[in-house]
Amino acid sequence: MQSDMQETKLVPSLLIGSEFSPGEGTETFEVRAPYGGELLATLRESTRDEVNAAIALAHETFRTQTLTPYERSRILRRSAELLAERAEEFSWSIVAEAGKPIRDARAEVARAVLAFELCAEEAKRIGGDYIPIESTPGSENRRAFTIRRPAGVVCAITPFNGPVNQLSHKVPTAIAAGCTVVLKPAEVTPLSGIMLVQMMLDAGLPAGFVTVVQGRGETVGQQLLEDPRFAAYSFTGSTAVGTHIRRTVGLRKTLLELGNNSANIVHSDANLQLAATKLAKSLSVYSGQVCISAQRILVHRAVFDEFAGLLTEHVSALTVGDPSDEATDVGPMISLEAAERAESWILEAEAEGATVLTGGVRTGQTVTPAIVARPSMQGNLACNEAFAPVAALIPYDTLAEAIEIANSTEYGLQAGIFTQSTDVAMAAADRLEVGGVIVNDASSYRVDSMPYGGIKHSGTGREGIRYAIEEMTEPRLVAFNLQLPEGEGL
Repeated sequence: MQSDMQETKLVPSLLIGSEFSPGEGTETFEVRAPYGGELLATLRESTRDEVNAAIALAHETFRTQTLTPYERSRILRRSAELLAERAEEFSWSIVAEAGKPIRDARAEVARAVLAFELCAEEAKRIGGDYIPIESTPGSENRRAFTIRRPAGVVCAITPFNGPVNQLSHKVPTAIAAGCTVVLKPAEVTPLSGIMLVQMMLDAGLPAGFVTVVQGRGETVGQQLLEDPRFAAYSFTGSTAVGTHIRRTVGLRKTLLELGNNSANIVHSDANLQLAATKLAKSLSVYSGQVCISAQRILVHRAVFDEFAGLLTEHVSALTVGDPSDEATDVGPMISLEAAERAESWILEAEAEGATVLTGGVRTGQTVTPAIVARPSMQGNLACNEAFAPVAALIPYDTLAEAIEIANSTEYGLQAGIFTQSTDVAMAAADRLEVGGVIVNDASSYRVDSMPYGGIKHSGTGREGIRYAIEEMTEPRLVAFNLQLPEGEGL
């Protein structure tokens, strides 16, 4: 596998000052390639003292140092330029540690470049509002406006499934907002994050604005949650962990992007070829390890058989295998445990009466993309998040029934609907209980200038560059009681 990663070495993993160091702890963890299992690196877990020192530096930097909006913008734009220059290096890093197919890894890096560019632009656009308090009787001589101030020190905890792009929604947005950041990357994919922060330092970010710690959630992560110096938390991951974060951090800001089992409605008037093409890609991209991948596909009974045939044709044609191969569409899952879980859910659905139209075969950590028709509505595939390359095909008779099924789970991140009727699309937009409704594309459609986030158990707050920056700032009201000489009132 082509990669620039340092194999079987203790790589620098801890950033407290201006340079990365291996750390001093005795606890270590390995970073292994999901495809092939080779050892890419061994990292030391940050000790409690190191974590405390990282937080202390970020806190002190926030209190004593300021980057102007122009300086933030300049550093972030230079970061985007460096990332574009080193795109292949970052892409192969993602392939190595995350097992993402190289074409998808390149797309992730290109998207992250755009995210940094958006951060650079938005860093100069943070502003407030004029508040017309003079319209209130007794306040005729008063004027008010809001300014937005950085929230403080941000704790960013990133997931394995977007080691470059997910970080670009947390660290540079915090910098654009005027905050400082302590970053903990996922322990299974930390190497790309280390490279990305080093790149920001190379772009001119001063020491202390970003510190990096490494380790497990139950140790390092828990210490981060319990530290009172953080003003805000930005986390992407499971609903269970997100719930734990909310319970632990109390009233502090939390930006949580959590689980989902996206519904995609294929109505009777849909362009079936378009729907099949989009949904085949959505259910299989990065082996379905995407929060908004198509998991439940609700198909009008009048077109169910025709659509099932088209989708099966598209999914069966996908190439599964080595993520470093340019022809590969679907690579391995992140762990053997994840692959075994996906396999068990497919077998469970089949035992409960569903029909597997294609896929579902596990070889090590690789699972061929599966379509499961008519699963039990009480089973795992219909109710919970698979986070795997598998989709359930569920028939419906009326739009009202489809929307009821779509809304029946605890999740509400994004949904898709395929229809040629504006009336149908608007009815779905009004009634689907989700953070985003995508019309004539899959639920997994996302660009980084749009607000992105969920309701119910899918999270709180919104990502998307401008929206994430707003989440990391606080509005502050400024009100004047204008004192003018008598007879010169306003």
